[in-house]
Amino acid sequence: MKVRTILMSVVGIITVVSNTFAKTTKKSKPNIIVVFADDISAREFPIYGSDTWSSPEAKNTSDVKYRAKTPVLDKIAKEGCYVKTAWASVVCSPSRAMMMTGRYAHLHKWWENKSIGQYTNEKGKAVAYPFYESSPKTIGAIAKEGGYATIWAGKTQMRGADLSKFGFDEGVFTPGPLKQTRLEPNSFTDFRVEIVKENGHKRILNMDTGEEMDTYAQNSWYWKPHVMLMNHPSSKGKKYEWWPNTPESKEAYGTHTYGPDVELDFILDFMERKTNDKMPFFVYHTTHLGHDAMNFVNPKETSKWPGTPKIKWTGKEYVRTQPKITGDNGNYDTHGTITEPGIHTHINYLDYQMWQYLNKLDDLGIMDNTIIIFCADNGTGKYGKNSPDIQKGVHVPFMVYAPGLGMTKKGFQDVLVNIADVLPTVAELAGVDIPADYEMNGVSLIPFLTTNKPTHREWIYGYKGSMQIIRNDILLKDGRDKWYDVRENPKDLISFPQITDWNMASSDLKQEKEKLLNILPQFDKFDEEQHGPLSPANKTELKELARRKAMKKKKAKALSNN
Repeated sequence: MKVRTILMSVVGIITVVSNTFAKTTKKSKPNIIVVFADDISAREFPIYGSDTWSSPEAKNTSDVKYRAKTPVLDKIAKEGCYVKTAWASVVCSPSRAMMMTGRYAHLHKWWENKSIGQYTNEKGKAVAYPFYESSPKTIGAIAKEGGYATIWAGKTQMRGADLSKFGFDEGVFTPGPLKQTRLEPNSFTDFRVEIVKENGHKRILNMDTGEEMDTYAQNSWYWKPHVMLMNHPSSKGKKYEWWPNTPESKEAYGTHTYGPDVELDFILDFMERKTNDKMPFFVYHTTHLGHDAMNFVNPKETSKWPGTPKIKWTGKEYVRTQPKITGDNGNYDTHGTITEPGIHTHINYLDYQMWQYLNKLDDLGIMDNTIIIFCADNGTGKYGKNSPDIQKGVHVPFMVYAPGLGMTKKGFQDVLVNIADVLPTVAELAGVDIPADYEMNGVSLIPFLTTNKPTHREWIYGYKGSMQIIRNDILLKDGRDKWYDVRENPKDLISFPQITDWNMASSDLKQEKEKLLNILPQFDKFDEEQHGPLSPANKTELKELARRKAMKKKKAKALSNN
């Protein structure tokens, strides 16, 4: 079954829905906010009802003290809607590719973090294949085409691509990349981990303390963050600039400055400016919250998730404690203003930020003409992230909130959604037609959200390199080619019964298996079409590189077996 066939089958519905949608709202184009959280499984959110979640040590737990508290996201899910089974890819880069292109890896070529397709650039070099080349109708470009003012805030991870080519008017990047922006290294903070070569050996150093660390190279995106602005009004014509960039912001900046706060401050200011300009806006908020990181204010901390500023829900509103952090060179006192570590504290802070979004929309008087989509890029670190097993890596939260846009769905929705569906949904909201000859693997959610249509799509898909993951309402095939009966709902959202003997399986299950197997070949292009357009020289280089990697892997396997 071709994706294009599925799309064509609902063309009539979409046409009717588009007209109905416009008549129902009787407003200008709705503002669109997409909040894309980082490394958080659906099971971590109380609304999904799992009996298991992640502890600060990244282990499975049912201890309620590590359960996130999300009164605002619960409201968004119940008064809007939330999807039982939404899938991304298993890890960040291919999931961001799926989100930003509406396509699967056979087209955008971002198969997994370690298998990013290459192409030959204008200088003749083989580099990561950027979306604006493989899939020019990116989510930002679609919004721009629809007349939206656009901002991208948070994580980028675009592998050296030109960030100004994705269709965004403004950007607030944490941390900002250096190579393509050609800025000097950030002088405002030494909260970074670098790989340093000394006497032919590589050392990973915390540049704040000079001490060697067992972690990966990174610039801080949480405390005392690295923040890069793109095309911001305060930059006075500069395309890229490090923040803080004004006397006021430089005076206020310090160890107590929290990256997610900075991102959202810029977003809320953007929303206000564009509302005053009477322009619809599109916010693409790729927050780091949920992702592990070096804890620079407590370098000896063993948890993956550094604490956040303390917040408290009163039953009506959030009260935030202003962080106070003193000290230097790895010895810091947080004066009781920072939470304990753990992914639950990150989710709590996301809830606080969603409360800030709702307050701003109310203050601006645009709540009834705004749609919010909240989701995540892959499963939780050490649980689902990078896992091809069952749906551990791909199962993510998905919530939609649009109180004034005529939604017919409310609360829990037992349907299937792919992260690729966000782009065509944005396109339909923006009034942008995607050409029939431009392959789109996502399916707009608008017909499902605004009519009595009972289902959204028949199957969803994920991937990790050459591994393919697919499911429908009945059956799931994971990346290791194991099959599961998914008709029941396990308490941990994952312990589906495995089908090990197909001779004993019902005819219905066998038919569903055949349907899913027939879908996969159109996307199974990793071995034959892993890269984008390459020069003959680059093809030869990549083949040789692949050969060397294979030999190295073979030797390592042989050594481990001895």
